[in-house]
Amino acid sequence: MLQTVRGRRVLVSGAGGFIGSHLVEALVAGGAEVKALLHYNAQGSIGNLALVPPEVVAQVKIVHGDICDADFCRQLIEDREVIFHLGALIAIPYSYAAPRSYVSTNIGGTLNLLEGVRATGGRLVHTSTSEVYGSARYVPIDEAHPLQAQSPYAATKIGADKLVEAYVRSFDLDAVTVRPFNTFGPRQSARAIIPTVIGQALGRPKSVQLGALTPVRDLTYVSDTVDGFITAGAAPAAKGRVFNLGTGVGVAIGDLAALILKLMGCDARVELDPQRMRPEASEVDRLISSHAAFTEATGWAPQVSLEQGIQRTIDYFVSRPDLLPRTGYVV
Repeated sequence: MLQTVRGRRVLVSGAGGFIGSHLVEALVAGGAEVKALLHYNAQGSIGNLALVPPEVVAQVKIVHGDICDADFCRQLIEDREVIFHLGALIAIPYSYAAPRSYVSTNIGGTLNLLEGVRATGGRLVHTSTSEVYGSARYVPIDEAHPLQAQSPYAATKIGADKLVEAYVRSFDLDAVTVRPFNTFGPRQSARAIIPTVIGQALGRPKSVQLGALTPVRDLTYVSDTVDGFITAGAAPAAKGRVFNLGTGVGVAIGDLAALILKLMGCDARVELDPQRMRPEASEVDRLISSHAAFTEATGWAPQVSLEQGIQRTIDYFVSRPDLLPRTGYVV
């Protein structure tokens, strides 16, 4: 879908994040005029964009600011045709400790961008999450599955999703909501399961410390997720709708860890670490997607298998071992 973005003026909020940095890179490759929003910080850090080739970053207009500032948001997007909204607080464990900050950023920030789009036009591609479904009542999960918040993070994402729905219905806003299931790949934070296992395995330990091993997740390689975002930003049939982005294939966390260790030639045993466990009623047992609606509407489908994606991710972090801690728990 890269040909669909050539010459288009786009904004990416959360551009310094894992998926955001890959999206920026793909948009530049497709010939888009990219403005990248990063959360203001005194150090001028550009997050994961620092890991993108410099010649790519040089083509991006980088803006530091805060999506919690409504006036700033309106000025930011007034000349943009497509707004990819990925800016959010996403760490589930930290949402237990600081839920109010999640409400301010994830709900309030989304409201500010909605009001900006309402005033200036353009298409908003809003990022949801499979966590809004909670533990599956049936699988695969389609977009009609009930929403159930099992963490403060999930509650704020449901709130943001419903605001987008309300603006679509109330004001005929041009918006698309995409719900990525568990995206993985190079540059992902060490708090995620795959980098966690890779980081520990690089130290050649006797054991790898993880949380619950039985939950099942649908893992999508980052290039497929990014292609889904770009498709959602361009497809006329996507307007006003909500779509899952996933593979439709589930894997238990314990089996996933075993596959990673096998591919790395590491014979460490997997052990439970109590501090990595979610509160019992907060744990989500199964997340397996149906992407049938998105495929039917746009033709999108994942291209990278789980094993291919994991091998690419291992290769990346082996080449950049400095990006992952070997021990400890990253919240």
